[in-house]
Amino acid sequence: MKLGYIGLGKMGLNMVGRLLEKGHQVVAFDRDSAARAQALANGAQTGDSLAAVIAALPAPRLVWIMVPYRAVDAVLKDLLPLLAAGDTVIDGGNSPYKESIRRSVELAARGIDFLDAGVSGGPAGARKGACIMVGGRREVFLRFERLFADLSVEKGYGYMGRAGAGHFVKMVHNGIEYGMMQALAEGFAVLKAAPFGLDLRKVADLYDHASVIESRLVGWLKAAYEQHGEELRGISGTVEQSGEGAWTVEAGKELGIPTPVIDDALRFRFQSREDPSYAGQVLSALRNQFGGHNVAGK
Repeated sequence: MKLGYIGLGKMGLNMVGRLLEKGHQVVAFDRDSAARAQALANGAQTGDSLAAVIAALPAPRLVWIMVPYRAVDAVLKDLLPLLAAGDTVIDGGNSPYKESIRRSVELAARGIDFLDAGVSGGPAGARKGACIMVGGRREVFLRFERLFADLSVEKGYGYMGRAGAGHFVKMVHNGIEYGMMQALAEGFAVLKAAPFGLDLRKVADLYDHASVIESRLVGWLKAAYEQHGEELRGISGTVEQSGEGAWTVEAGKELGIPTPVIDDALRFRFQSREDPSYAGQVLSALRNQFGGHNVAGK
């Protein structure tokens, strides 16, 4: 396929690389000229404006947006006048699902199709194969199914339902992630305080070999210990949050479903601003491992 790709951050550049590797043609844009230059060096065609990108695409056009959720409407405001009925927009970022429902309706009024694609796996997954959860009209999903298959690991993509469903499933995924990370952080803080002089890297490595809690998160924690040492030197005990945990808690309230684990994990992150801790360092280290987030200690 030939598609436009808007947004060349950590996820975007890696995803463009995978698309090119799979034989797709990409016309990429980012406001950052250095990011455009990197995409060009990797084999993509680039445009110095949204108009240049759209002009380079055959009709009907396909455009993938990969920008922070707060920027999606601004991108669409500039993009929509350039599109026509029959074109398709895919939002691959972590947008609130209600916003995706609204955008689907607004684009449908113009005859433009919209898919919301929640992408899990971080920058490494974007390059090596992600897990992708897609919402929108089924016939549109089927039209572009090969694209999702090529971007994913084997069996790592799926159609979740009508518009908003993809981002809803990804939102809950991230809420669950908050709780799982919090349990690991608290557990390893207890292990560190124990009177046995435990080697936490070895513990993490052991947990990651056929234990009940074996997981990518445990593997990333082991990698963090290998990189930063048991004290997680240089890693902040203050933990940032990107929104999806709060959205999941709010969705639970709206649906009448208690989410105390995710709620507590979210509250811990806010409290860590005033009370940084070793558990906070573990959380920050994990965010750095899978998402490339800047978590340097002050």
